[in-house]
Amino acid sequence: MSHPSLSLIVEVKARHEEALGIATFELADPHGRPLPPFSAGAHIDVQVKEGVIRQYSLCNHSEERDRYLIGVLRDEASRGGSVAMHDEVKEGDLLLISAPKNHFPLKPAKRTYLLAGGIGITPLLCMAERLARTETDFALHYCARSAERMAFRERIEASSFADKAHFYLDDDTASPALDLEKLLGEPDADAQVYVCGPGGFIDAVISTGKRCGWPDEQLHTEYFAGAETTSEDDGSFEVRIASSGAAFTIPADKTVHQVLAENGIEIMVSCEQGVCGTCLTGVLEGEPDHRDLYLEDDEHAANDQFTPCCSRAKSKTLVLDL
Repeated sequence: MSHPSLSLIVEVKARHEEALGIATFELADPHGRPLPPFSAGAHIDVQVKEGVIRQYSLCNHSEERDRYLIGVLRDEASRGGSVAMHDEVKEGDLLLISAPKNHFPLKPAKRTYLLAGGIGITPLLCMAERLARTETDFALHYCARSAERMAFRERIEASSFADKAHFYLDDDTASPALDLEKLLGEPDADAQVYVCGPGGFIDAVISTGKRCGWPDEQLHTEYFAGAETTSEDDGSFEVRIASSGAAFTIPADKTVHQVLAENGIEIMVSCEQGVCGTCLTGVLEGEPDHRDLYLEDDEHAANDQFTPCCSRAKSKTLVLDL
């Protein structure tokens, strides 16, 4: 079954090893036609192989229409998408992708702080290019485990915004440490903060920002992986389809999406981790147990939609708007 968002065929024009475990893939229309436009912070869905769709941020300049550039970290602990990109995708291959989407857009501000951890540099690199082009005041703070794992450093140092970039290496005692308390210690009503990277890095930035008094609407994140959850205490619950009245039991070891699919009710999914929002489904009755990283806190509190790929129920029954 083809995913409806995958509407573009692109050719892998080039592949480069940017750093240890990080490869970039340059994607273009096979016939040289312009690609759909995108804005800084955007990502695309990529069908890595049959049945496996992953999201990758675009890290080239947003004014380019002849290519999309994505960076992929090889993660042996992932569910196979990144390993397949590294091991199976080569120059000349054709890939099925979506048009660009942006859940992480730049907002107008007098000052912008970009904080990147590891592969989280990809959307922030595009943002830095855009902010430099529009002559907006910003700073890029980029942390990596080691110099050989720091992708795009040469590109950044050769860019027009090299003087705005600050680098931090975990394994280098001569490298300065990123002092979040100092950087975010004084909330600035005219500034916006963007952070992307591993979950622990994002949590450290956001928690420091909130502790220092930054409002939620000035702190922006994008996660690459779902929240760490435990299924030890999961029980079964029931979902009911509003249009037909059909009811299904969701056991502890299966997701709502899996059970519905087994019963011929297809909900489009993509990341299967509650990150992308593709499967968002309306809830008419009952209280979801939200486990996504897509909805905001106030949207969780409304309890009128949830992600059936990973979220469950706190009530005995959920009535779905299907």
